[in-house]
Amino acid sequence: MAVRQLELVLVDIVMIQLSAFLTLVIRYELVFANIEPTFIASVLKYAPINTLVTLGLFWAFRLYHSLWRYASITELGNIVLACLSSALVQLVALPVLDWPVPRSYYILQPIFLIILVTVERYSYRFLRRWRNQGRAEHRVMIIGAGEAGQMLLRELQDTPNLHYRPVCIIDDDERQWGRYIQNVKIVGGRDRIKRTARNMGIDVIMIALPSMSKRQRKEIVDLCRSTHCEVKILPGMAQLIQGEYFVGQLRPVDLEDLLGRDTIQVDVKTIGDYVRGKRVLVTGGGGSIGSELCRQIASHSPEMLVIFDIYENNAYDIQQELIKRYPNLELYVEIGSVRDEGRLNDIFNRFRPQLVYHAAAHKHVPLMEESPNEAVKNNVFGTLKTVVTADKYHVERFVLISTDKAVNPTSLMGATKRICEMIIQSYNAHSETDYVAVRFGNVLGSNGSVVPLFRKQIAEGGPVTVTHPDVTRYFMTIPEAVSLVLQAGATAQGGEIFVLDMGEPVKIADMARKLIELSGLTPDEDIKIEYTGLRPGEKLYEELLLDEGGLTKTGNDLIYIGKPISFDEEVFAEQLQRLKKSAYAEDGSVWEMVEEIVPNYRKTENAKPDRKETVGV
Repeated sequence: MAVRQLELVLVDIVMIQLSAFLTLVIRYELVFANIEPTFIASVLKYAPINTLVTLGLFWAFRLYHSLWRYASITELGNIVLACLSSALVQLVALPVLDWPVPRSYYILQPIFLIILVTVERYSYRFLRRWRNQGRAEHRVMIIGAGEAGQMLLRELQDTPNLHYRPVCIIDDDERQWGRYIQNVKIVGGRDRIKRTARNMGIDVIMIALPSMSKRQRKEIVDLCRSTHCEVKILPGMAQLIQGEYFVGQLRPVDLEDLLGRDTIQVDVKTIGDYVRGKRVLVTGGGGSIGSELCRQIASHSPEMLVIFDIYENNAYDIQQELIKRYPNLELYVEIGSVRDEGRLNDIFNRFRPQLVYHAAAHKHVPLMEESPNEAVKNNVFGTLKTVVTADKYHVERFVLISTDKAVNPTSLMGATKRICEMIIQSYNAHSETDYVAVRFGNVLGSNGSVVPLFRKQIAEGGPVTVTHPDVTRYFMTIPEAVSLVLQAGATAQGGEIFVLDMGEPVKIADMARKLIELSGLTPDEDIKIEYTGLRPGEKLYEELLLDEGGLTKTGNDLIYIGKPISFDEEVFAEQLQRLKKSAYAEDGSVWEMVEEIVPNYRKTENAKPDRKETVGV
């Protein structure tokens, strides 16, 4: 029994005895000497039985299991039922035992017990609230007067160390305007947000509408941005139900909340039917995309999941997560590089995967401009070696994770991914394995994503760095992108380049301003925005994923099939040999070799110079 429960039991023992003797005292008009000795004797003799029976009933009605700082009408009902049940036992037991008490005892004693236990239980909550008075440092506006808003309000009022004081509530239901919840007034609808925040000196706005759509959330968030208050938001209802600590579920507003679209839906049955019972290998399985692939694949009951990654820390993290969530999953974690043919052969020979998702790659655009040979070795020839090994061991389907930067590439990284797509199409024509590629843009929260960087810069007081005022990008959440990858892979026939529709582009500078405002700060005053110039290999605008033409629709409106890449396979094979020789010789000619293989590759003006030139002498 926990210490808190033991404390409640001891206090309840006192309350049980006090209610009995208080009943006799009240019955005899507060004159203890007038109480008949036989009644006192009956109460004393019944006290042990009364105590054990009542404590047992309290336990049965979960009066020792509730969190009393969140106590509501349900807990009060349990108190009443438990006390009345105890009184019913008394009504039977005392006459049977021939221990007389006044007739009024059977009515007054349970009433006093209910009052005493209720005061005892709820005094804990009111004491916490009293202690919280005067400590609040932040004035809070809550948006949403529903169940979630009321739970949040109680938590803020009852927890002294949070230093938040709710002062008003916003809700669009006109019937509730002017009413009070926990002594906090519902002042009006969303049109009152800006004016009320200014007039009442609001510091923090907390959005407690977990069941609203993404579009509705964006509308509310946009209204809150103009207040210069810090904005926090509750997660979706499913996450909230699973959470153990309510206020701990509050999070800052993310770019995902500002995208203004609902979560992309996929055909879960198609994915599940395809992955279920299969042996699956994920290369780069510890990375941001690879690890999410592993999570979603594991949820569809594969026969076996093999995670292959060169970074042991990332691989260990996803391993521990999957072991906890899927204890019956046959899971293997193998450390190694896709550039190591011997290691690849060992992995494929031992596990004989039926499905391979190839997410291993160097993806950082500016760094790959600095180290072009490594980009070629890892992306191009790591992919080639994995493709060859998959063919050798008769893999059923091989899915390459590609990128929108392969469209008319201006970076070496994008060009290497374009070559990977060509490898996929080349091998698909001559292998029993179905080779496909899936191409998409930036994913929120991935390693190197701008959102965590901006948040860190804001927390440090700025400046927030943006490469160019007009730079724009397409965004999708990691789970969305991976779900579409799995669906594309499940419906592939072989040789396709699947293109994911990423929606509308987002201007990075606007995104930075929104995140600053939602932190309760003013852009260019509290937090400066600095423009640093485009980095090596970066485009100002990512080209629309659907601009290449020749695309055909699939069963999912957000998945298209790109037109085949036209090239001479014999010439391509010779070019790959020369490229490999150049990359491993470190002779600095990979730029020209890549341009020869990918004719639409055009280095940007800010790209690194030819490595044959002498730099820094």
